Amino acid sequence: MNARMPNRVPFHRLPAFAVLRWQALVVLVVALILWFYQGRIAGYSGLLGGLIAIVPNAYFIYRAFRYSGARSARAVVSEIFAGEAGKLVMTAVLFVLLWVGVRPLEAGAVFAGFLAAVAVSACTPLIVKGFPKH
Repeated sequence: MNARMPNRVPFHRLPAFAVLRWQALVVLVVALILWFYQGRIAGYSGLLGGLIAIVPNAYFIYRAFRYSGARSARAVVSEIFAGEAGKLVMTAVLFVLLWVGVRPLEAGAVFAGFLAAVAVSACTPLIVKGFPKH
């Protein structure tokens, strides 16, 4: 008997999807601010830096919420570990591709966009509705 219970909730209805929406909004605001104050290169550099955080995070959310239910506990835990490992590898690969493939680029703006998206992730307990509060 297969104990894995696939989650039937569409990806955009998952509670953690709100984090991706907030990340996208914050990254867009940071990119626009960079564009306005430091120019076009800083703007797209900030946007690309934010995308380096958002895309792997979307992959992690997909993997972590793939299964649900008490009978799927082991599958959920293994998916969380696999999702986090994939997220780290994907982040490293995206950074390498960015540094190698995009010219011109402003490093400070890349990290500003990336850190803005990571900061939103760190605030997940405040964003996700129904997150346990102790």
